[in-house]
This record gives sequence, C-alpha cells and structure tokens, in this order.
Amino acid sequence: IFRHRIAPAGEFPPEAGRYHLYYSFACPWASRCVSLLGLKGLHGAITTSSVHPTWQKTRPDDPADSHAGWAFAGDDDVLTNPAGVGAFPAGPAHQCTVDDLHGAKFVRDLYDKVGAPVGTRFTVPILWDKKTGRIVSNESAEIIRDLNACFNEFAENPTLDLYPEALRSEVDAVNEWIYHGINNGVYKCGFAVSQGAYDEAVTELFHALDKVEAILSTQRFVAGNVFTEADVRLFPTLVRFDEVYVVYFKTNKKCIREYPNMSEYVRDVYQTAGMRGSVNMWHIKTHYFTSHPVLNASAVVPVGPDWWNLDAPHDRARFDAIAA
Repeated sequence: IFRHRIAPAGEFPPEAGRYHLYYSFACPWASRCVSLLGLKGLHGAITTSSVHPTWQKTRPDDPADSHAGWAFAGDDDVLTNPAGVGAFPAGPAHQCTVDDLHGAKFVRDLYDKVGAPVGTRFTVPILWDKKTGRIVSNESAEIIRDLNACFNEFAENPTLDLYPEALRSEVDAVNEWIYHGINNGVYKCGFAVSQGAYDEAVTELFHALDKVEAILSTQRFVAGNVFTEADVRLFPTLVRFDEVYVVYFKTNKKCIREYPNMSEYVRDVYQTAGMRGSVNMWHIKTHYFTSHPVLNASAVVPVGPDWWNLDAPHDRARFDAIAA
C-alpha cells in the first residue's frame, strides 16, 4: 500500500494542478474521495480519471495471468466481463475515461509504472503526483483527510471542515466500528466461503446497522448534529445496500428502506452540496454484477429495486431545532 501524505513542508506539498485522482464510481472506498472533491470544491485543483465499472483481464495475452481488475475505456469501447460475457458500453456518456496522463489500459499498469512490489493489490483510489510520476497514496481514509485539510487555499469551499477538532475522538470511534461492521461487513458477508463465516459476518453487520439506526433516531448525523467525515465514509455502503448488497452479498435480512431513520439519512447526505456527484448507480450495479464471474456467471444486471428517489424530501432537519 502507498501511504504518503500531503503536507506543506513535506515531499508532497499541496499545489493546484499537481495531483491526479484515479477512481471508480463503483468502488465505495474511491467514491469517498470523489465526495471530498465535490464537498470542498476541488475539481479545479485536482484532475481526475474514472475507470470502467466492469473488471477486465489485465494481461489478456498471458493465459497464465488470471488477474482481473480496473480498466480505462473510451468512446468506442464495449467491454465484456472477465469471462467474455456481456457487452457494457464506455465513454463520456457513461462517465468512463481513458488515461490521459500515461495512456495506461489498466490501473495495474500504473502500479507497474512505479515498480510496485509483487503482491501489491491494484486498487483505486490512487492519488498520483504528476510532478514526480509517483503514487502518493492509495489509502482512501488518508486521502480524504488530506483533501479536507491541505488544499483549502485552492478550494471553493475552504471553510468546510469534515474532521473538526471538537469531534475527532467521536469521528474516530464511529469510523472504527462502522468500518468493521458495515463498510467491510458487507464484503465479509458476500465473500464468505462457509456458513459459519457468513452467519458471523451477517450478525455483526445487522448489529452495526441497528446501532446506526438508533443513533440516527436522536441526532441528524452519525457522529453528532454536524456533517463529518464519518458520514462520508458510511454513506457509500448505505446507498449501495438495497440496489446491490441485499442480492449480491446476501445481506437480505433487512433493507435500508426498512429503517425509517437511515433511509431518510441517505437522502439527507446525498442532497448535501457536493455529494451527489459521487453516486453513479449504473457504475455501481454494472461493476458488482458483471465483474465477478464466480458470483454471477451470466453477468446479468438486475433491473431493481430502484426504490427510492434520492432527491425526495427528507425529515432530518428536525434535529437542527433540537441542537439549537
């Protein structure tokens, strides 16, 4: 993993135009970073590339190399899944880009370009330094901290602080159990290879979701009545839950739409200025249902449930009067 940090006096100082974010709309970890660009108003300071949602064989000419991962795709590209099934379009109309910096075909190529050691996972997000030709970081939790704090002189919304001093201990505590129980919890359910592992994971997941619902019954956001980094980290899992995880990862004990406070909270967060640009449900559903032949050999993408209008009114502002 690459875990350098942005720092004024460090190796990677904040500069407008110096850094490039590689991301996937489908990846919940990467979408956190897209949220920060929107929330802070940093699209003018940091350039971006968006990969195609359907994983590809990254060494298609080497039958001994079975790796499948993120690929870049342009206007005329129509991709199949790693098993050669399906036909999934690309190009700007679908918010997919080519790699304008290096002409890479795959995210894997970027890691190879910097000499990543054997065993490296070829993940997004990647915060890339255009000046030195290096990966700054591929750890989303640290990238969002740096985007929040280090680029204010270039930001359109510099006064927004998603990790305020007064709430840091609470944000850190919430992040910890939400990561293990919910963000990673859905993956532990979906990729469990035994009934016992699945049962343990799904029990932990719904215990954590019930805890979130209880918290949201008394305050507007998950770490208090102020929108913070903790909400940015929780939201991607919740907005994907009913559309993907209930079916694909077998988390069907209960849907988010059945939680009265959480379902309203998802709308509230989505409608926060700068957040909606991180959600592309076509990318999300296409990725999950087409990229893992072991879980969905036919690469058929379900049509529903498409149950909520994320722009519908919500009732979360009721907590503002209480907080005041």
